[in-house]
Amino acid sequence: MGAELADRLSKRKVDVSIIDIDEAAFSNLPADFHGRTVEGDALNKDTMHRAGIEHANALAAVTSSDALNAVICHAAREYYGVELVVARNYQPSSRQIFDTFNIQVISATSWGAQRMEEMLYHSEIRAIYSSGNGEIELYEFTIPAAWDGHKVSEVVPQTNCVVTSLTRAGRASLVNPDFILQTGDIIHISATFEGVEEMRKCLRSSQEVQK
Repeated sequence: MGAELADRLSKRKVDVSIIDIDEAAFSNLPADFHGRTVEGDALNKDTMHRAGIEHANALAAVTSSDALNAVICHAAREYYGVELVVARNYQPSSRQIFDTFNIQVISATSWGAQRMEEMLYHSEIRAIYSSGNGEIELYEFTIPAAWDGHKVSEVVPQTNCVVTSLTRAGRASLVNPDFILQTGDIIHISATFEGVEEMRKCLRSSQEVQK
């Protein structure tokens, strides 16, 4: 993950440094990588200075150790003034460590499992963007015939769920709760897990009525 993230940032013309204790890890970087590679312990002061920590605007800690990721982020923020820090969280049971230091995390395990569950079980409402660690997500949904002529307020829960946009015939717009839906409309919804589950229940109910 570290090599891929560094490469993506480099392609955006960001001045990026990547630290790894194993020099061989840098072989995962593409030949056109333009950032700086620094071999050494990420918690070592000399290593951090060689990577340019004093001038860093952001830091991502993506080692295989949750505890180490938390300490690296904490040190970068508290001792070097790096305002934007984010850590990779491997074990859900370690989440409290990051919460204690108020560190934003990306959990590949939790996020990946949630994505797979949605793809296997909830294909009708598709998640296309995740905020934070998945607490709020942006969903895309195409209005079925069963909801044609219904108001937005009749099919979208009033709590934990907000319609962010609606696309009809290729044209996007903002809509209010009284807007009348048509078959084929594409709506984007920002919702919590509870909010989208309530919407799915409503969808299943309308499908059962049609049968």
